[in-house]
Amino acid sequence: MKPRSGSKYKVIGVMSGTSLDGLDLAAVEFYYNDGKWNFQITAAETVAYGHDWENRLRGSTELSGEKLILLHADYGRFLGKEIKWFMNATGFIPEIIASHGHTVFHQPEKYFTFQVGNGADIAAETGITTVADFRTGDVALGGQGAPLVPVGDRLLFSEYETCLNLGGFANISFEQNGKRIAFDICPANFILNDLVRKLGKPYDENGELGRQGTIDNQLLEKLNQLEFYAQNPPKSLGKEWMDSYFSPVTEESNLSVQDKLRTAYEHIAIQIAKATPATGKVLVTGGGAFNTFLIEQLKTHSSAEIIIPEKQIIDYKEALVFAFLGLLRHLGEVNCYASVTGASRDSSSGVIFPDGVD
Repeated sequence: MKPRSGSKYKVIGVMSGTSLDGLDLAAVEFYYNDGKWNFQITAAETVAYGHDWENRLRGSTELSGEKLILLHADYGRFLGKEIKWFMNATGFIPEIIASHGHTVFHQPEKYFTFQVGNGADIAAETGITTVADFRTGDVALGGQGAPLVPVGDRLLFSEYETCLNLGGFANISFEQNGKRIAFDICPANFILNDLVRKLGKPYDENGELGRQGTIDNQLLEKLNQLEFYAQNPPKSLGKEWMDSYFSPVTEESNLSVQDKLRTAYEHIAIQIAKATPATGKVLVTGGGAFNTFLIEQLKTHSSAEIIIPEKQIIDYKEALVFAFLGLLRHLGEVNCYASVTGASRDSSSGVIFPDGVD
C-alpha cells in the first residue's frame, strides 16, 4: 500500500548492536508529505543488559542448535517485555514494532545470517504487529544483508553528503552516480571495547586511555594490509571476521594494551578517511561519536566536514532507521538497495509477524 500525502505512522524501533552496549528503543512518528518523509523521535531509551543477558548474547556463537533456538525464543520474549515497559512508561502505542534483533552469525558468502529475538514472541508479548528478520531476504537474493541503514540515510538525512556510523563496526553511506553506495569499513567500538576490557573498563571514555598509548607502525601496517580493505564494495563485517582475521593480529603482538589501543585508533581513522569522500558534510552517529579522541583522529585524517549532531540522533539513529525500515516493509515499499548489498534486485525485506488479532 502506497503512503498517502499527509499520512502519519507511529512505530517503535528496537536495535541491539554488536558491541553489546545495550538495547536501544525509539518511539518515532513518521510523516509523509509530497513524496518526502520526515520524522520526530518522541521518546527514546537505552536498556543496559544485565550480566546474564550480556553473557548469553556474548556466548551465543558457541551454543548447540537446541540452545540457540531457546535463546532465540527467550530473547524475543525479553524484547517484548522491554517494549511493553517502554510503551507503558511513555504512553506511546505504535502501529508497528520493528526489531533488528541481535546478530549471532553473519556469513552472507555462505547465504546465511542469523539474528536472535523471535518476532513472533515480540508480537505475542506486545499484541502489536512486529517486523523482524530484516537481513535474510537480501542474503537469499545474493546480497550481503548489510548495511541496511542507507535507505534511511537517503530518505531521512538527504541534507548530508555522507552518513558515517561508529558502532561496533564503522560503516558509511553516500550517493555515487545516482545510486546509494554503502559498506562496512572496519571495526570500531568492537575492537576498542575489547581492548579496554583487558584494562578493566567497559569502554574508553573520551578516548583517554587510547590517547596515552603510542602508535606501533609495524602493527598498524599489518592491520592496514588485511585483505578486506582491498576489496571493493558491497562488503560487510561480522564477529567471524574479527575472530578469524583482525583479532589474531592484535593478539600475537607483544605490545602493551594501551599501545595496541592507540594503534587501533590510528587504524580506524585511516580506514575511515580512505573510505570517505574528500568533500561535503559527514553526519557522524553511533556511540563512537562521543569518543573525543576518535573524532579528533578522524578530523586529522579526513578533509571532509565532520558533523556531530544532537545526542538523541547519535544515540538512536539506528533504532530510528530500523523503525523506518519496518514501516516501509509494512507498506510494501523498497527498504533494501541492491546497489548497497550486491543483491540481484532491490527488495522489501523483513518478516511480518501479525499481532494475532483480527
